[in-house]
Amino acid sequence: MRARDDQAAVVVWGGGSGGVAAALQAARGGADTLLLTPGPWLGGMVSAAGVCAPDGNELSPWQSGIWGALLRALQRREPEGLDHNWVSCFGWRPASAERVLRSWVAAEPRLRWWSGCRLHQLERTGSRLTALVLEHRAELVRLALQMAIDGSDRGDLLPLAQIPFRFGWEASDDWAEPSAPSRQRLQSEPFFQRQPLQSPTWVVLARESEGPCPQGSPVATPFERATETFGLQRTLSYGRLPGGLVMLNWPLHGNDWHDGLERAFGDDLSAQAELEQAMREHSLAFLAALREASGGWLQPAQVFPEAGRAGSALEGPSSLALMPYWREGRRLVGHSLVLEQDLLPLIPAGAKGGPDDDGAWIGPIPRDRQGRCSSIAVGNYANDHHYPGADWPLAPKSCRWGGRWSGTPFMVPYGALVSADLDNLLAADKAISCSHMANGATRLQPLILNIGQAAGAAAALCVTTGTAPADLDVRLLQEALISDGAAPAGPMPLWDTPWHHPQWQERQRRALQDPELLQPKGNLRGSETPSPFQAPAEPHEQAFAGTLVPDGAGGYSLEGPTRSWPLITLEPGLHHWLRQQTSHRPLRLIGVANPWGPWLRVSRLEGDSLPA
Repeated sequence: MRARDDQAAVVVWGGGSGGVAAALQAARGGADTLLLTPGPWLGGMVSAAGVCAPDGNELSPWQSGIWGALLRALQRREPEGLDHNWVSCFGWRPASAERVLRSWVAAEPRLRWWSGCRLHQLERTGSRLTALVLEHRAELVRLALQMAIDGSDRGDLLPLAQIPFRFGWEASDDWAEPSAPSRQRLQSEPFFQRQPLQSPTWVVLARESEGPCPQGSPVATPFERATETFGLQRTLSYGRLPGGLVMLNWPLHGNDWHDGLERAFGDDLSAQAELEQAMREHSLAFLAALREASGGWLQPAQVFPEAGRAGSALEGPSSLALMPYWREGRRLVGHSLVLEQDLLPLIPAGAKGGPDDDGAWIGPIPRDRQGRCSSIAVGNYANDHHYPGADWPLAPKSCRWGGRWSGTPFMVPYGALVSADLDNLLAADKAISCSHMANGATRLQPLILNIGQAAGAAAALCVTTGTAPADLDVRLLQEALISDGAAPAGPMPLWDTPWHHPQWQERQRRALQDPELLQPKGNLRGSETPSPFQAPAEPHEQAFAGTLVPDGAGGYSLEGPTRSWPLITLEPGLHHWLRQQTSHRPLRLIGVANPWGPWLRVSRLEGDSLPA
């Protein structure tokens, strides 16, 4: 079959969370862009994979960029709001996120999207990729390109580009990562051969029946231990979504998959198909067990288009996500390498030795060869690794903030997106240059969206200026992100500056220009604390009156006339005000109730709430 010729300045393979963000930002930056996806939906984790209760970047200082724009679009789109579960501060229906992303893609005149693509090969000349060959609508197409971006969950382009990549475990002997196993353990313990990388999950969605969830009977074999820690009700409300949907993405003896994962990264397509079929059957069996345990209260939810599923002969909607939730894949060898130490907070001199309610500290500031801050995205997830058996012990990186525990922020350097072997390849999803241990915190939906945004912005700048990614001035990229008209993104972790602060852009630029202004607790020297009365209005918010009761350990409750609510806040202004309260006092707060948390997520004090 002779290939038809086509071309695009920027070609993005993979419509995962990072891939679609990269394509959007490259087009918004002025580059003719083509987004190629194997499946029918956009968004990967946030939609097609069904992982719709996100982890990380929940605090308003980290709600910037395409992640923040998506979050606010979903708040407007979901009639019932986003406060429905206890694993996250947000939850949405998969189709809602896909519709938002699809509308954004359709609105960009420089962006084309081809779905149902099958990748064949990459062509390269020396250290440059020159073309990508794929099958689309039963036609072979050769795409000439200037910039290539891997926006897939598993780093699909890396082996086809014939460049070195990292895969799986690395020894503590390599980089002294505190949570990595020794080389002796890696070589001698069978576990590491059986479990080469983090376990994926094939998410399945269920729907609640009318009425409260029954206590239920023990979950049927082989899942009898799945609910023993939290009970059936808490297991189900863990991933509750709007519309009475339940996301089943349960790690504790649930539907994580551990066996034969190397089959997903080989050339044997039949072995890959067997693995995926086993994963699907495992998740459907988990749903069936929970359905039985709840006496039929939980039912399959037909929300994904089965007819559009790659390799499926079935028709009609399905409760199974369109793709697995891959937590880890191949990882780029880049100009920078993100290690576990780069995620961990720097403890100020004289501190007691760990993050606590008085110490919301940031990770190390990454720098380029000129000594300038090279950060292009901020994450804050605590770190999380999925394997069979007991939890893998990880160095702590959490602090008490806003009445709850949150991860301390870290910065992703631009060099982690840039291939060290090819002059025109960028990574935009989980395939960034990071270690296996660091992947546990860099792989989450919000951060990946903003990493993808940075990759797309960099690709557009490279095309318009004729610059290779490795030579791109990181200041130009950072300024493009901060000043973006559609979704301004913050490269710096400013604890005291939420996305909606009137001086947000100015403070981001000041911190980049002089990182020494960023104090150990993440506040910008010389900046004022936001007011506890000022935060944007949200859909579904209400006023709640009662008596504030601090517990003396960084937690708070509101004692009302009919019940007591735990309080949490994602806003720095209200967080700082709450921390100063040491005694009971009456007040009125604006927020949203989450009965499944259960908590009140409060954003500000009502204007006349404080007694004289």
